[in-house]
Amino acid sequence: MEQIDLLLAEKLLKISAIKLQPDMPFTWASGWNSPIYTDNRKTLSYPDVRNFIKVQLSRIIMENFGDAEVVAGVATGAIAQGALVADTLNLPMVYVRSAPKDHGLENLIEGNIKPGQKVVIVEDLVSTGKSSLKAAQAVKDAGGEVVGMVAIFTYEFPVAAEAFEAAGVKLITISNYSAMIEAAVKTNYIQEGDVETLKQWREDPEHWVPNTLNLD
Repeated sequence: MEQIDLLLAEKLLKISAIKLQPDMPFTWASGWNSPIYTDNRKTLSYPDVRNFIKVQLSRIIMENFGDAEVVAGVATGAIAQGALVADTLNLPMVYVRSAPKDHGLENLIEGNIKPGQKVVIVEDLVSTGKSSLKAAQAVKDAGGEVVGMVAIFTYEFPVAAEAFEAAGVKLITISNYSAMIEAAVKTNYIQEGDVETLKQWREDPEHWVPNTLNLD
């Protein structure tokens, strides 16, 4: 049986939730040049992929964070998946905003977390880990106990691994950057020669310069 991380990576590439352009890099909002762009919200439009992700996230939670009492989706990309997972596990669900509302009660968390409740956080994508861990801190500030975080995909940045370890938050993802590269080669999405470029980017994405920008 094919590994789950490879299987999901193939699915994400097939529906263009992940796009690879080593020779024509994307520019992220941060200003970084990147050979990859990921938008896991696209998975919601494909029931088979959506359900596969729901089942796998639920399985990971049951196997690793079985004492969770609340599911928290991170806005906006993981709100829908958080709701799907919460429904599957028959657990209460909240979602965490990136910033408090600018009106009304100015909530940062929508829904109710009781003091001391064990919360598992659902993310769609982990890059540097900053926004994910910000959501975890919001849950803690609301009185919840973060038992762990699950996500669809991670870029596996070293800085993210360090940040999660420092914060004491266990992260488990369905798929990852390494599996994606393997799946992309297997399906002829990229050539073997692109592999080293993709690996170099992951090691230092902030300072990576694509070959197309190298001048003699």
